[in-house]
Amino acid sequence: MRTEIENVVDEIKQAISLLRRHLDWDQAIRRLDWLNNRAEDPNLWNDAAEAQKLMRERQQLDDGINGVKALERQLTDNVELIEMGEEEGDQEIVTEAENALKALKTEAGRLQVEAMLSGEADGNDTYLEVHSGAGGTESQDWANMLLRMYIRWAEKQGFKVEVLEVHEGEEAGIKSATIHVKGHNAYGWLKTESGVHRLVRISPYDSNARRHTSFSSVWVYPVVDDSIQIDINESDCRIDTYRSSGAGGQHVNTTDSAVRITHIPSGIVVACQQERSQHKNRAKAWDMLRARLYEAELKKREEAANAEAASKTDIGWGHQIRSYVLQPYQLVKDLRTGVESTDPDSVLNGGLNEFMEAALAHRISGGADVEVADID
Repeated sequence: MRTEIENVVDEIKQAISLLRRHLDWDQAIRRLDWLNNRAEDPNLWNDAAEAQKLMRERQQLDDGINGVKALERQLTDNVELIEMGEEEGDQEIVTEAENALKALKTEAGRLQVEAMLSGEADGNDTYLEVHSGAGGTESQDWANMLLRMYIRWAEKQGFKVEVLEVHEGEEAGIKSATIHVKGHNAYGWLKTESGVHRLVRISPYDSNARRHTSFSSVWVYPVVDDSIQIDINESDCRIDTYRSSGAGGQHVNTTDSAVRITHIPSGIVVACQQERSQHKNRAKAWDMLRARLYEAELKKREEAANAEAASKTDIGWGHQIRSYVLQPYQLVKDLRTGVESTDPDSVLNGGLNEFMEAALAHRISGGADVEVADID
């Protein structure tokens, strides 16, 4: 029978293997050598922007490689200490080394998360959109619950949230909403949340207390920083203005300050109504459009593009990434990774890190499809 510490050692070895694969170890070593040589070139800083980009890449590779080497070294040292302590009958040394290995397992997990958040735009702020599916009030209420869930999650992470646009439902909930989440790695954390989310519950809007299934979709795309050039032909866009809806001052509700931009070639639509000024809303909408087009290009380069594209299809059966069952039992299940929680209240109050980390790990391990049965 395997001991607890043997399982810990195997988990650390697995983490090291995944980190090496993610770094593309041999290529990373060669690239770091090249960057170190490049850093010694006195002409490098003739182009400050390019130099800064190379130095960031160098630091990222250096941290990743040294982190893996430190894990390997500490794993070997502590395993040897345990063997030595057992041979000499020194339980104190064995216990100390076992505790060090348990701490090393935690450190390996931290490094894995950092590695999973090392994509081109992962460190950026992000936009997150929620759209209700078919089903009227029930679906719109579910969309509002999702919006609240992501706002709560962002607040727990210490991120700032700005609500850019909300289309209220006729009776309750929302038809759609867009928020701007600001914080380091905001996009990296949230990017795996794009897709259709399914809710099963006894409807509070059904006088017969029947069980209803509702769908809403989430779309996540990174804020584009000034160093990234996205060219947009304004003749390819249609710009509409309209009156803001929802809470606001007298000026907000009586002028056409809200702005919607439709990018005709791609079909992408963005809208902003947060600001009192049409000019400011227009500027933010253009920023959002640039971000959406950049995100679309990133998706083309990702192996997981096909899975992500499901969130642009029908908001209904066959496309959901996660199911949330509130009645007759309580269970949240991710249909990509199989991760489950029997505490939906905690999840809907922003307890999403377990799901996000598993989805990111699914990508780092190659993103192969797994057979995960949905829940009733």
